Amino acid sequence: MKRLRVGVIGVGHLGQHHARILAALPEVQLVAVADSRPEQARLVASRLGTRALDDYRDLLDQVDAVSVAVPTTLHREVAGAFLERGIPTLVEKPLAGSLAEAEELVALARSTGTVLQVGHIERFNPALSALQNKALRPRFIHAERLSTYTFRSTDIGVVHDLMIHDIDLVLSMVAAPVQSVSAVGLSLFSEREDVADARVLFEDGTVANITASRASYTAVRKMRIWATEGYASLDFGAKQATIVEPSEAFLAGQLGLEGLDITQPAAVKEHLFGKILRVDRVEAAGREPLALELEEFVQSVRGQARPRVGGAEALRAMWLADQILKSLDAHRWEGEPSVATAPSLPPPSASVFRGPHAWRLNSLKRSQSPRTVGH
Repeated sequence: MKRLRVGVIGVGHLGQHHARILAALPEVQLVAVADSRPEQARLVASRLGTRALDDYRDLLDQVDAVSVAVPTTLHREVAGAFLERGIPTLVEKPLAGSLAEAEELVALARSTGTVLQVGHIERFNPALSALQNKALRPRFIHAERLSTYTFRSTDIGVVHDLMIHDIDLVLSMVAAPVQSVSAVGLSLFSEREDVADARVLFEDGTVANITASRASYTAVRKMRIWATEGYASLDFGAKQATIVEPSEAFLAGQLGLEGLDITQPAAVKEHLFGKILRVDRVEAAGREPLALELEEFVQSVRGQARPRVGGAEALRAMWLADQILKSLDAHRWEGEPSVATAPSLPPPSASVFRGPHAWRLNSLKRSQSPRTVGH
């Protein structure tokens, strides 16, 4: 079979790994890597034995497919250029910088009949695979995704940067339409929200609480799911899962407490989480999720698979993210916006950090030149 000619646009922190994996696939020819920083493009290209370009448009007539890992605000321009040509495109998450731009990209893909895949990599996390053979119907979901501040993806806020992962996962588990959204957010280090918490109510009664922070002291990527059929705890960082399912006896209303000394906590726990409730702890081993994602993209381009997160799925996540941002923006702290606006900030040179903004809301009302915090 003829090798697929693929290019990678944007070879920074994440894009260079796209290039590394694609270059190693036997059915792929990595034609070139493109980056607006020529020295970065040359560094990655020399490492992988391919060409370096500083203008992505040079790839338009040279590739059968492309992987786009540029800043989110450039997704519409760069991915759109290839979709308009009918060139299959993988775009890193989120699909675009705004809901309107996301809708335009999906419309382009549909009009040209082109594969559009979006890089929601947690769909390929081994921890999630523990649920594949479990018919769980979630009733309540609690997701928590915390990260330290990395100074990357500052063109978007934490909702599009981190929370979008769990938004996509929740929507993949709940088919019912969204009924209402309530959210709050804080700007700490950047001009956009760095911390956000959302409560999503679905029309079937399912509730999802989703928390994201890129200003945390520790890193956390966990999700807990309470369902009619049991309970699941997923740790995406550790790639581990714990599944708790009721036994047939429990479903029949039989607790089997005869002869059990309920004054002994250890004995009660062993009986409850062993005989009454089955506990399955999964150490989810598996290949690199990004490799699985890129292999699926290659298979989709060849017509051998369908993307787990295509344009329609990614657009649904963008729509819910947009609803969360609208709710967040509508929240007020003592009459002030929940996220401070850029005109109220000190000049960039005044401090390495430009916040914490929300902590200074009261001082902003008292002074036009608020004191900066932290170096």
